[in-house]
Amino acid sequence: AAFMAAMAALIVALLALFEWLPSYTAPTWLGITAPALVLAPVCWAAAGYCCWQRRDQNDIFRMFALMSAIMVLANLAILYSTAYDDAPSMIAHFGKFAGKLFFLVGLMEMSAIEMAERLRAENELHLLNIDLEHRVHERTKQVEQSNDALKGEVMRRQQAERRLQSQLGRMRLLDRITRSVGERQDIASIFQVVIGSLEDYMPVDFASIALYSPEQNAATIAHLGVKTRPIAVAIAMPEKTRVPVDENGLARAMKGELVYEPAMATVPFSFPRRLAGGGLNALVIAPLAIEAKVFGALIIARRQADSFTSIDCEFLKQLCEHVSLAAHQAQLRENLQQAYDDLRKSRQAVMQQERLRALGQMASGIAHDINNAISPMALHTQSLIETGGNLTPRIRSYLEIVSRVTDDVTATVARMREFYRERDEDTPLGPVDLNKLVDQVIDLTRARWSDLPQRAGVTIEMHADLAHGLPPAAGVESEIREALTNLIFNAVDAMPQGGRLTVRTSLLSGAAERRVQVEVIDTGVGMDADTRRRCLEPFFTTKGERGTGLGLAMVYGVAQRLGAALEIDSEPGKGTNFRIIFAVAERAEKGQAPGAAPPVSLPPLRILVIDDDPVILDSMRLVLELDGHTVTAANDGRAGVDAFRAAHGTAEAFAVVITDLGMPYMDGHEVARAIKHTSSSTPVILLTGWGRRMSGDQEPPANVDRTLDKPPKLPELREALAGTLAMGGQ
Repeated sequence: AAFMAAMAALIVALLALFEWLPSYTAPTWLGITAPALVLAPVCWAAAGYCCWQRRDQNDIFRMFALMSAIMVLANLAILYSTAYDDAPSMIAHFGKFAGKLFFLVGLMEMSAIEMAERLRAENELHLLNIDLEHRVHERTKQVEQSNDALKGEVMRRQQAERRLQSQLGRMRLLDRITRSVGERQDIASIFQVVIGSLEDYMPVDFASIALYSPEQNAATIAHLGVKTRPIAVAIAMPEKTRVPVDENGLARAMKGELVYEPAMATVPFSFPRRLAGGGLNALVIAPLAIEAKVFGALIIARRQADSFTSIDCEFLKQLCEHVSLAAHQAQLRENLQQAYDDLRKSRQAVMQQERLRALGQMASGIAHDINNAISPMALHTQSLIETGGNLTPRIRSYLEIVSRVTDDVTATVARMREFYRERDEDTPLGPVDLNKLVDQVIDLTRARWSDLPQRAGVTIEMHADLAHGLPPAAGVESEIREALTNLIFNAVDAMPQGGRLTVRTSLLSGAAERRVQVEVIDTGVGMDADTRRRCLEPFFTTKGERGTGLGLAMVYGVAQRLGAALEIDSEPGKGTNFRIIFAVAERAEKGQAPGAAPPVSLPPLRILVIDDDPVILDSMRLVLELDGHTVTAANDGRAGVDAFRAAHGTAEAFAVVITDLGMPYMDGHEVARAIKHTSSSTPVILLTGWGRRMSGDQEPPANVDRTLDKPPKLPELREALAGTLAMGGQ
C-alpha cells in the first residue's frame, strides 16, 4: 500500500512536471534537447539499483535490474531527440522494446525452468509419496504389532500389579493380625482376633477354629466368628461341636496338609456336605501345628465356588504358622503363670508351715512351765469339786468354771506346742453343742466385752442369735471354745468406740451334706484387702504392742485340725464377719453318754511320786492320799530310784511309780529304765508337760506303761492306775 501510494504520488509529480516543462528545446546542458524526460533514466536507474540489491531473493529482480539498465540507455538516447520520429527517438523506442522483450523472454525462460523443476519435483514427490506410503504401511504394521505386544505387556503388568497388590494386602493383613495376636495373652483372645480379622478384611463367609484331640481322633469347634454364627446355627454346628476326623475328610488336615475344596457339593465326606448345606461352596482347612504336631485347624469357607486363589491359600498357611506360634507362646505363658502361681502358693504354704512350726517350737519351750504352774490348781480344784459335798451351788459353779478354764488353758498350751502339726486321723471328733458352747463363751468373756469397755465409757452390745434344733458339730469342745474366745476378743479390739457384737449359729443344707456354722460379727473398723489376706499369719498384727499376732492364727489352726472351713468377710468401716463351718457330727449310740466316765474303784496302794517341783509333789500327794493311797514323794530322779530300790523286796514295796519327764540329772526315761531294771513288773506312769508326741507314734516310750499330760485329771489318773495295775496283775 505504501509502495502504491508512493508510485501514485510520483506519477502525479511527473505528470505535473511534464506539463510544466516544454517537450523540446534548444540544446541545453550537455546538449539535451528533451529536458522533460530527464527524470526517466534516473527513475529507471533507481528501480534497477533496488532490484539489483534484491537479486539474491528472486531471479525476477535480477532480470528486472538488467532490463532497467537497457531502459536507462534507451531513455538517455531520447533526451537528444528533437521530434517524435527522429533517429534518437527511434533508437530509444527500439531500446525500450528490446529491454521489455529481454525481460519477457527472461520471464518465460524462468517459467519454463520453474515448470520443469516443478514437474521434476512433482515426480520425485510422487515417487517419494509412494515410498512413504510403503514405509507408512510397514511402520503401521510394526506399530500394530508393537501395540499388540504392548497391550499384552500392559495386561501382564496389570495382572502382576493386581497380584502384587493382593499380596501386599495379604501381607498387610498378616502383619495386622500378627501384631494384634502378639498383644494377646490367652488363646481365646488370639482366636477371636484372627477370626474377626479374616471376616472383616479377607473377607470370608464362614470362619472357625477347631482344636484336635488325638486321643479321641476328633476336632472340636473352639471358636466361631460373629458373622459365621448364623450359618453355624443353621447347620447345627455351634461352638463345642465335636466332629470325628476320619469320617469327615479332616484326616489330611490333621496330618499337617493344607486342604482346598473348590466345590464342596462334589465332595463325598459329611463335613464338607454339612457346610454346603449352609450355602457354602469353597473350603480351605489350614492346620495349626507346633513342631510338626497338629493341635487344631483353621476352617475358612466362601459361598462362591472356586473363589480361593493360590495367594489366598498361601496366606492362610502363613497365617496359621503365626497363629500356631502365638498360641504356643500363650500356652507356655499360661503354663508358666500356673507354675508361678503354684510355686507362690507352695511358698506361702511353706512359709505358713514354717511360721506355725516356729510357733509350736517356741510354745513347747514354755509348755512345761505352764503345765507345772497350773497342775496344782487343777488337782486341787478337781479334788474340791469331788470332795466338797457341803459347797454352795454358787461356789461349785465357780469351781467348775475354774476347772473348765484350766482344761482350756491346758489344751491351748498343747495346741500351741503342736500347732504346726496336723490332727491325727485316728483322733476322733466328738459331737459339740454349738449353742451351749456359745453361751459358755459369752459368759467366760463377759469381762472383756462388757465390764472393761464400760469402765472406759464404751458400750458393746452383745447379741446371741442361736438356731433352734441345731445338730451337733463334729469337733473338740475345748478347741472350738478357744477359737470363739479369740474371735470375740478380736471383735472387741476392732470396736474401740463401741458397737454391736453378734454370735450366730445356723444350719447349712447343701447338695452334698449338711453343715453347721458359727459366726462372730462385729461393726468395727473392718479390714482392707491386704490385712484380710494376711490376718491369719502368725505374728501378724495391726494392734501394735497390744497385739501378739497369734489369736487369729490359733483360730486358723483350730479350723485346720478340725477339718472346718474358715471364711472372712470384711470391709473397712463396715465391720468383719468370721464364719467357722463344721461338719455335722454323727449321733452317739443310745445308752452312751459322751464325756461321762464310770467311777474307778481302787484298793489302797503304795505309790512313789517323783517330781522336781515341790508344789506338784504336794498336790499329787494330797489328792492321792484323799483317795486312800500311801504316797512317798521324791524331789528328783536319783532320790526316787534310791527310795524304790530301798523298799523293793520289803513289805513297803511300791505298787506304782509316777515320775515326771523333765528333771535335772536324771530324767523320766532314765528313772523308768532303772525301775524296770529293778522290778520289771512294777508299773511306771510318766507325767509330762511336753505333750505325748515325743515320738512319731502314740505308743508310750520304752519302760513306760502309761503317759499322762500335765496337769493330770483325777479321772484319768485313777483310770491310769487301774489300767497299769491290771497289766501288772495286781
